[in-house]
Amino acid sequence: MAPVPLEGHQAAVGGGQEARGGSVSLSMLIDFMVQRTYHELTVLAELLPRKTDVERKVEIYNFSARTRQLFVRLLALVKWASGASKVEKSNVIMQFLDKQSLLLVETADLLTRVARDTLVHARLPSFHIPAAVEVLTTGTYARLPAVVRERIVPPDPISAAERRQTLLRLNQVIQHRLVTSDIRPQMRNLKIEAGRVTFVVDREFEVCLTVMGEGENVPWRLLSVKILVADKETGEGRPLVHPLQTHYLHEVLQSRLVDEKQPLHEVYDLLHHFCLSLRLEVLYCQTVRLCRERLEEHVRIEEYRPGRTLSVSYWRHLADQPQHRLTLHADPHDAAKPLAVAHLPSLAQADAHLVEQALATEQLSVERLLVHTIYLRARARLQELNTELLAICQDLDCELQGSPAVLSVAVLQPCLRAELMLVSVDTHSGQLLVHVPQWASSSPAVVTEVQMALNHDRTRLPTLLPEVRFWLAQRRCEKTLQHLPASAHERLPLLHAADHPLTRLSRHRMYVRLHRHRRVILLVELLPAAGCRIRTAFHLLMVKPASIEDSPDDDGVETEFPKTYLRVQHMVELDMYVATHGPCTAVDESCGQKRKAAEGPAAKRAKHSEYFIPELSHVVAMCDERLPLVTVAAELSKRGIPHQGIQVEAGATAVVLRIVKLPTRSPAFEKRLLSVSLRMQGKGGRAWLAEFVFHGAPLQSTHPREQTFRRPVYFQYELGLEEHVPATVDALLRDWHTLENLYQLVDDLAFFFKNGDKYGLSGLVTIKSYSYKRLVVSYGAERALSVSVTWSAEERAFKLILNPSTSNPHSLVREQLQAHLNRHRDLALTLALVCETQEPLQALAKLPGLPQLGVFQSKLQVATQGFTLLPQSPTHLRLVYQGVYCLEVRVRGQGLVSIRDGSYSHLDRTHILSDLTPTQGLKAFLSKYVDESAVFMRRRSQSEDDNPPSPVVAMENPASNPGSASGQSETQNTSSPSVPSPFLGGLRPQSPATRGPDAPTPAAVMRFHPPPHTPPSNPHTPASPHPAMGHGFSPASFSLASPPPAAGATAPLVNPSPTVLPSPSPILHSPNPLPSPLLAQSSPQQVVGHSPAAAFPQVTLAESSPFPSSPAASNWPGSPSVPRGSPGAARGAPGHSPAFTQSPDAVGAAAAASKAAPHMSRVLPQRSWAGAVPTLLTYEALDLLCTPGPGPAPVNPLLHPCPLERFLGSLYLRRQLQRHIQSDEAFSNSRANLQLHPVANQEPGVVHMKTDTMMCRVYQNTTHLQSLHMKLSPLDEHDESSWSAEEFQLLEKYFESKVACPPFKPQALISFARMLIVPYNVLKDVVQIIRFEMVPQIGLQQNWRWSVQWRLRNPPSGYGLIPIGVASFVICRQKILFFLSITRQGVQYPPGVEPPSTILPLVYDIMTNVTQLAHKQEQNQVITSALAAANMQLKRFSESHAGYDQCSLLPAIRDLLANLVMPNEPQPLMPPMAAAQVVGSPAMQSPMGQMHHSPLPPGPLYPQQQASPMINPHPMMPQ
Repeated sequence: MAPVPLEGHQAAVGGGQEARGGSVSLSMLIDFMVQRTYHELTVLAELLPRKTDVERKVEIYNFSARTRQLFVRLLALVKWASGASKVEKSNVIMQFLDKQSLLLVETADLLTRVARDTLVHARLPSFHIPAAVEVLTTGTYARLPAVVRERIVPPDPISAAERRQTLLRLNQVIQHRLVTSDIRPQMRNLKIEAGRVTFVVDREFEVCLTVMGEGENVPWRLLSVKILVADKETGEGRPLVHPLQTHYLHEVLQSRLVDEKQPLHEVYDLLHHFCLSLRLEVLYCQTVRLCRERLEEHVRIEEYRPGRTLSVSYWRHLADQPQHRLTLHADPHDAAKPLAVAHLPSLAQADAHLVEQALATEQLSVERLLVHTIYLRARARLQELNTELLAICQDLDCELQGSPAVLSVAVLQPCLRAELMLVSVDTHSGQLLVHVPQWASSSPAVVTEVQMALNHDRTRLPTLLPEVRFWLAQRRCEKTLQHLPASAHERLPLLHAADHPLTRLSRHRMYVRLHRHRRVILLVELLPAAGCRIRTAFHLLMVKPASIEDSPDDDGVETEFPKTYLRVQHMVELDMYVATHGPCTAVDESCGQKRKAAEGPAAKRAKHSEYFIPELSHVVAMCDERLPLVTVAAELSKRGIPHQGIQVEAGATAVVLRIVKLPTRSPAFEKRLLSVSLRMQGKGGRAWLAEFVFHGAPLQSTHPREQTFRRPVYFQYELGLEEHVPATVDALLRDWHTLENLYQLVDDLAFFFKNGDKYGLSGLVTIKSYSYKRLVVSYGAERALSVSVTWSAEERAFKLILNPSTSNPHSLVREQLQAHLNRHRDLALTLALVCETQEPLQALAKLPGLPQLGVFQSKLQVATQGFTLLPQSPTHLRLVYQGVYCLEVRVRGQGLVSIRDGSYSHLDRTHILSDLTPTQGLKAFLSKYVDESAVFMRRRSQSEDDNPPSPVVAMENPASNPGSASGQSETQNTSSPSVPSPFLGGLRPQSPATRGPDAPTPAAVMRFHPPPHTPPSNPHTPASPHPAMGHGFSPASFSLASPPPAAGATAPLVNPSPTVLPSPSPILHSPNPLPSPLLAQSSPQQVVGHSPAAAFPQVTLAESSPFPSSPAASNWPGSPSVPRGSPGAARGAPGHSPAFTQSPDAVGAAAAASKAAPHMSRVLPQRSWAGAVPTLLTYEALDLLCTPGPGPAPVNPLLHPCPLERFLGSLYLRRQLQRHIQSDEAFSNSRANLQLHPVANQEPGVVHMKTDTMMCRVYQNTTHLQSLHMKLSPLDEHDESSWSAEEFQLLEKYFESKVACPPFKPQALISFARMLIVPYNVLKDVVQIIRFEMVPQIGLQQNWRWSVQWRLRNPPSGYGLIPIGVASFVICRQKILFFLSITRQGVQYPPGVEPPSTILPLVYDIMTNVTQLAHKQEQNQVITSALAAANMQLKRFSESHAGYDQCSLLPAIRDLLANLVMPNEPQPLMPPMAAAQVVGSPAMQSPMGQMHHSPLPPGPLYPQQQASPMINPHPMMPQ
């Protein structure tokens, strides 16, 4: 529909100014539109009923269409109006330009018209040259007409001299007229000057007169009149007289000056009367305003007659006083006098004169007049009251002073200014006001009564003044007790008999309640004294809480009502002198003369204020000091503890309660006690101080303060209420028993120190301090460690505190040591345990225990602790690694510890504890650290180990059977060393086999108590798995042929542990066979251990041998076996690669070693529970196991785990690899023919697996068992030429250095396992990328910009593709996701600037053969500049190599490393080409390739690498 214009409002569109100039308000436009719509709607409502239905519909449609279009235009206009400001600015600019254009056109037209019409006829007249010359030369023009001068220019004035002469003459005339005239005295203040006389009347008027001639009849001429009456508060500062009124006064005065005979009198009378009337009017207005605004109830105008009088009344509510009135009036006898003031009642003449002076000011103020009047009235009233008070009591000290006037009355002597009773007069009402400044806010009742008596009935003053005096004394008592532990009360709910002595005391008293003694009340009796003074008397009330229904005669009869009252039981009067002259009070030595001299004017001022009552403070202090001691003494007597009562100490310094004897169980401890004293310590007695004084000590310490014979011990207790006294006595007795228990422990320890040569304890520990409360013993090297022994009365046990708490190794077993001490109560044995376990615990404390993330594949975000120490006893600890493996460590003493696999039960070695896994190869690993010489010292006889006793004999004699329950503990002692230490050897008893009948029993001396389930005597010989071997057995149930099989023998064990060295033996199969250092350095007598490497040099794995084992080795675990040669040792184990076969040199070396030790013929049985047999190690070997170091073959220069962590970490990774192969994930890619197949094998501890192209064998290093290695070989069904030995060696080296390395995370192992199952062509490219990482010289030689590294675990900057920490090599749906880290190389950067590096998430599609950057489509992944550059580079490569037949992974990565340019790279020190030349030079070769041993053969890209030797190798460390 076409737009329809609005009728009557459509403006014509033109190009002129009128078209843009008009405007209309938007509100008006809307109003018009609404009105039009309403009008049309009204018309429709009237016309539609007359039309047909069709016509009505047409009309309604037309109306809706018009209205819709109208409002659509309005909507468009409103939307346009949002930007109307810009249009308006453009419109203004257009108007301005139009106006300027119009002005230019009009100017041009006007100039044209002037040029064409006006200027044509224009002519210039002749110049008036003479006039111009005259003006320019003379500066004036003298040729004007004379009429101008006559009519316009005024005549010249008189000269200044003539003017002065005329005025002087006029002054003389005025002076003469004044002398000859009669003048009022008020007008004597005049001034004649400049021909006029000025009369000034202060505060009234100022008039100026002159005369117009010298004649006597010439009248005065009035020049000016000025009224001096002013009020700044009236009329907002404007003049009080209007100018018209002033003009009227001027005319009246001028007429009077002409007509009257005495004109000057008329001038004064008229102006004086006018000014007086004006002053009265001003005062009246001020009074009216004052009454209306503030003082309506107190001031009232009694009478006002304008111009004559003003009467104001005040103090209208005084009943016994006449009405007070102030009247202002003019003098009726002499109208020339000023206003006068009249007072009713009349004032003294001097006071009235002072009030009149209030009017003699420039500023009129009725309020000032009232204030002066009321001040004089109040002073007069207070003076009368002063006279009356002195008549009542002559000792009162009264003083009247101040403005307003205040009467100060000293009711009590001595009196402070704040305690004066101040009497003043209320200026509004005239009432007398009384208040005491110190307690003005509290409005006391007695002060109110005194005020009422002063205003109404003064006959009560003689009785009220003493009440005020007592009231002030009571307030002084409250002030005195303000900072004391007491509170003052005027009344208390006391119950007492009617004839009680309390009723005979004065009614003026104060009750003082002691905060710490609720049943004692101090009563202060106030008595009058001479000279307005008060004296005090003190009484002690013993009260008891009671109810109103309790029986006063029988204390045992009590009701259940609330006890809100206090029943008085006893009252004691205190002697003032005794109370104020206690042990803490200075002695008053002054006599009569000195006292009189002190009372003179030269007396020193008191140190305390007058409101402080020293007697009261002394009495309260005495009660607070002695009552607790009295309560404690009563409690001690109640418990039967003798004491000497409260005594004053020497020097009168304090009071003390001495206890004679305390209950004890130790006579020796009681003999050392000299005294026990109980005092109160602190200012005001805040705590109890108990002092125990002892004589010497049973042990001599090195502390300098403990070298005297007097040894005081102090304890503090909280000083509570009376109800807490039993608890205080209990605490005292607990501390006493604490000292006694610790003394008994120390007394037993002193026996070993006195016999130091016999026991050697003094050489192990040093008594650092013994204060009877605490014993501090230092031990260790240079005595750097210490242990504190205390007794805990709450737990009734001894407590151990280790220092320093963070670095003390015994912090691990502190609770166990503490429990051992409390169980045996033998401190010497505990200290022996501390000294013996120091070195093992220091070694175990070196193990890392920080929690790590990503240990378990299923719980990546759960932190798992690396090593966890679980102490079982002071000498028994369980060491858990990663929550999987458990080692049991026992400290045997004499420098030896035993380690066994803690996953096996002590009762049944075939039973594995839940949640734990057996540690495979533990026996072989620990055997490498066995010191054979130390083990030989521990063994009792060589023949007993090599030829164990017959089981039948063992059954017949259970006491000597190592496996029996009764002989187990003693058998364990046979493994203890026969050469004792200086201390433990003296304390430990001998074995029962060598102990005589008179030897002391084991319970009589100190010894290491063995654990209940100890392995047999030979710690390196596995015991039978039969459960009966641990607890004894019957002969009928024992088979002599072979031991019965274990209950769990048929169940498959996880990762069966070998009991001998894994095949191949490090002695037989090392490339360069060397004899063991232990074999080479040990004599035949020393080679007694059972290290597999030393005992069986000619034996390989039993599984690889075709010959059966010896019956002796299989039937009985303790019997010797006959060594047999293994055919596998000569021809190699079947299924093994030739690289693992032994050489003839190794066989010869093994044979030589066998001949050197012919007696080492016992073969360890093949049992998975061999690790359950304890292995003895020295402290040095344990420290070597737990000390972090680079290791035999250091891989990571930043991480140096200890040998034990390397062994367990390798074992843990091998276990995780085996679990990964057997898990469902290994078969999840079977549809894509990507699968890792496990291969069954007979080698314990070796994992065999295969892919489509290769066979993998994962095993631990057979030399030191601290690293995990992989051996790769091609499958038989594939061509061996597809994989070269160099590629296999590269993968093996990468596995050793990057996968199976610290921190031993299984995710890297899983990523590597996934690498091996990718297709053959992809794996080829993966191997080449690994080559770039392992040999960085390749990139430098080819001038690549970036070096590359595989990220086997997802880093935190993994861009959210997969969870953080998981295996970052993922195969899913024919796609491979992996992460590469690239670092800028070949460029030298300034110091402190690291080369740029980034992590690239890449995806290789096997189907499309495309390598691209990985990203998530459903999320807004943050694309950095580095990722964007890498993405562009990969896209360019994909576009340029479309249809590439070979695998594009390696070419894409190579192109990325060579050509990728990162934005915002830091500026290098030299150009990249020059840096590459310098880096690629032989002198600047990177040493990374020379840090580790490389299996790669020497070649152009693989320079020969040498293994770095071990730094400072330990003599026991396997090489």
